[in-house]
Amino acid sequence: MSLFVDIEKDLGGFHLAVQLDTDTPITGLLGASGCGKSLTLKCIAGIERPDRGRIVLDGRVLFDSESRIDLPPQQRRVGYLFQHYALFPTMTVAENIRCGAHGRGNRAEQERIVREMVDRLQLQGLERLRPAQLSGGQAQRVALARMLAAQPEILLLDEPFSALDAHLRDQLQPQLRELLRTVGRQAVLVTHSRDEAYRLCSTLCILDGGRSLRTGPTKEVFADPQSVAAARLTGCKNLAEARRVDETTVEVPGWGIRLKTARPVPQNLRAVGLRAHYFNPRTAVNRFGVVPAGAMEEPFEWCLLFRYAGQDPGSDPLWWRMPKDKKTAAMPAELGIAPENVLLLTE
Repeated sequence: MSLFVDIEKDLGGFHLAVQLDTDTPITGLLGASGCGKSLTLKCIAGIERPDRGRIVLDGRVLFDSESRIDLPPQQRRVGYLFQHYALFPTMTVAENIRCGAHGRGNRAEQERIVREMVDRLQLQGLERLRPAQLSGGQAQRVALARMLAAQPEILLLDEPFSALDAHLRDQLQPQLRELLRTVGRQAVLVTHSRDEAYRLCSTLCILDGGRSLRTGPTKEVFADPQSVAAARLTGCKNLAEARRVDETTVEVPGWGIRLKTARPVPQNLRAVGLRAHYFNPRTAVNRFGVVPAGAMEEPFEWCLLFRYAGQDPGSDPLWWRMPKDKKTAAMPAELGIAPENVLLLTE
């Protein structure tokens, strides 16, 4: 199963321009609120119409502005899971699922589909309950069952964990991943959580201000985000403007240092990023004197703040994260970072 998206849509002061080409099990759309993630899903589903572009699902054209193709939502065979699940409040669990099976055979066939979905999503005993009587996790599974009952070719999941508490979210994420694997459906997942994206998604598309900045295998995107916005969205805390010195050296004026890099430095370098977990007092390369600037205790980690010895005392400190059992008694006099952990950012 493959999905190709190359669309634009103007909404007054907001312009959506997204390119995506994926055939992996779960593709994530990662970005801050208002960046165009949900709008992209709605365009794929046919709820919103792009101004121009093309959407192709497994070789079947859903939308093509030049050819004037715009299939209605019911013909796209796309399953859409809204943030708050949109279950019908006056219907029972079984009735909600049966709505998804509408049009699939006679009443007996639809009842068979309901039973199959109840078994597959472990909803036994809940068939006669209404949405208000369900937990958040149960409601999510009912919404997924209703969606799967319609036999969609692809699943569009719009922040499916946003309404859940952290404990339940952690429980349901691996369950959803396993469910998608067993039903054999490709999915596109909208999220603003980098942790969620990393855990669940095999491909990641970073969106910022309506524009897709970086698309690729999730681990590669985290290792090489390529832009300041993508680095920030993937959790990089230490970002600074930089300039190219030579093919393997960059100068960071705000930190008063020069860094050696593993990747060739592009001519249009704009900034560098250093992830907070990658500093090491034993690393010999990119090793500089540091000045303590405070500490923050988190539930399972410490974040030590520091500035480089040549850094402006009024500038923002850098973050160094470490597990609590690895915390040093005092800030080392010097810290290093491996060349392969220097992120080179061009926009």
